[in-house]
Amino acid sequence: MVKIRQPAVAGTFYPAQPARLRQMIEGFLATAVPPKTPIPQPKALIAPHAGYIYSGPIAGSAYACLQQAALTIRRVILLGPAHTMPLRGLAASSATAFAAPFGPTPLDQEAQQLAQTLPQVRVLDEAHHQEHGLEVHLPFLQQVLGATFELVPLVVGSATAVEVAEVLELLWGDDTTLIVISSDLSHYYDYETARRLDRATAQAIETLDADAIGREQACGRIPIQGLLQAAQHHHLRPVTLDLRNSGDTAGSKDRVVGYGAWAFAAS
Repeated sequence: MVKIRQPAVAGTFYPAQPARLRQMIEGFLATAVPPKTPIPQPKALIAPHAGYIYSGPIAGSAYACLQQAALTIRRVILLGPAHTMPLRGLAASSATAFAAPFGPTPLDQEAQQLAQTLPQVRVLDEAHHQEHGLEVHLPFLQQVLGATFELVPLVVGSATAVEVAEVLELLWGDDTTLIVISSDLSHYYDYETARRLDRATAQAIETLDADAIGREQACGRIPIQGLLQAAQHHHLRPVTLDLRNSGDTAGSKDRVVGYGAWAFAAS
């Protein structure tokens, strides 16, 4: 049975018109901050999930790294924090596809079922219905990867970094599997305070120091920490690609939200 999860924030967080959406994403990719050293095959990304006018340029810096590896990637494990409801563990979806203005992307049913063999993962469609934190990444992925990949979307609620790392280990796969962690950084501090907090978060990610990321530093702290644990095990090297906030993109500097982009590849 076909069951499609429809977009919840198309027309608000990002354009609902495919042509306008494509033009916007192409602009973000074209103006992306290039990495200091080439990253031909990223295994994982961390990228933000706010409205595109605010965080789109920083997300573009993350997704631009995928363009060389686009033909290789066949599966994307997408994790982000729960924004719309409290939940224990990680929420999978019973949908067969997630829709976006560019069209539907199928879910990897085998991977979904494998993830559900862990006690911390269960199907909870309510956690996905209005969740923007995963949805805003889908147009970027579709733009860069085309129609050749399947998605494994997981909303992370009250869980531990170890529980997230267990899921990532189970679904790790080979070079055809990409992991994307969705997270914004500090929320609603003044510009200079946000910059200080976000620089500390960047340093923690660069050194794979999961314990150094506090609650005030990233809404996706738990999935980030799980990735850092898995990255240590697999000897991945993180690279900071971009670090800005809404005061740099489309907002005032009085109360800003921080955004960062990182890529992880074999060291």
